[in-house]
Amino acid sequence: MILIENGKIIKNDELVTADVLVDGEKIVAVGAGLKANLGSKACEVIDASGCLVMPGAVDVHTHLREPGFEKKETIATGTLSAAKGGVTTMMSMPNLFPCPDNKANLQLQLELIKKSAVVRVIPYGAVSVLENGKELSDISDMKDDLLAITDDGRGVNNIALLKEAMELAKRYNIVIASHAEDEEGGYEPRGEFVAVRREIELAKQVGCRYHFCHMSTKESFEAIRKARAEGYTNITCEVAPHHLLLNKTHIKNPNWKMNPPLRSEEDRLAAVAALLDGTACIVASDHAPHTEEEKSRAYEDAPNGIIGVETLLPAIYTHFVRTGQIGWGRFLEAVVERPCEIFGLGERRLEAGFVADIAVLDISNERVYTKDEILSKGKNSPFIGEKFYGFNVCTLVGGKVVWRA
Repeated sequence: MILIENGKIIKNDELVTADVLVDGEKIVAVGAGLKANLGSKACEVIDASGCLVMPGAVDVHTHLREPGFEKKETIATGTLSAAKGGVTTMMSMPNLFPCPDNKANLQLQLELIKKSAVVRVIPYGAVSVLENGKELSDISDMKDDLLAITDDGRGVNNIALLKEAMELAKRYNIVIASHAEDEEGGYEPRGEFVAVRREIELAKQVGCRYHFCHMSTKESFEAIRKARAEGYTNITCEVAPHHLLLNKTHIKNPNWKMNPPLRSEEDRLAAVAALLDGTACIVASDHAPHTEEEKSRAYEDAPNGIIGVETLLPAIYTHFVRTGQIGWGRFLEAVVERPCEIFGLGERRLEAGFVADIAVLDISNERVYTKDEILSKGKNSPFIGEKFYGFNVCTLVGGKVVWRA
């Protein structure tokens, strides 16, 4: 048994003091003074004074790089980095080798996850073979092992193929997650919002569950907001912490280089507005590790991507919860509840009977994020040297402590 005592939990959009008792894989009690009722039972005690105790975060956009690109990251290092950040479930993107575009390749990845992951990992399947936009993946054969498909990293500009994938996704009740990028517009803002507008119309026609990854432009948020207001609530989107906190004037070196790139201040404010009004219903990291050699190249030659699972929760807590821009309930929605709802992961609550996937965030003390503490193989973070509250200090997955400070 594990007793997490003296912490704060979120209840009815407020913080209340409560203990959390874990036995086996499940939470068995939440309330005040639980230690007094344990008697002589053996129990590990975790002191959560000054901390928020919450369900572990669900990050629906991460790159674990294995199989195929283990120099950048492995399932072991990426999931340990997630555990350090208080992320207990992560969804991993399919830009791998071999690509999970058929059942055999997907099963290989699932076996590697089973062997090495310290948090829960749910892989995406690819929309197209090798994510090349030319030939549809074997979605029908993979469907029993999938919750979602995507060609993340590449926009699907083959409209006939995309519509066929949408129809299969609807038939099998899986989500399509889009890296919306028109081939003519490319990295420019219009490359994103032209694709978003086009894909919204297709998703309306087909009626599938359609999720836009890492939205970054004012026009994209406006189009998604309009579609949802019209009743197309199966169309959803996420926003990343870096697009909420940074704009293109902050760029210093390739650790600030990602796709979509950092945009204008107007676009950043639009991203914030989308988070505040729920248009961007999820915050996801787009954790994308690269080697230091790759990120030491000239800016134009360096690959896109930054790491983010370790700073996801402190960044949102510090800049949005602590400042009062969003409440405690909206915080839980954005990093736990809505990801679970949209991707069909089942409910995660800090209540008796629910699985003990738990993060403990130090919300009382501010500290600097340092390169030396990073557990990911990638050290490519623009937030190194930044001060945050809310760093995670202890993580449980399935009732087991998998990381602690």
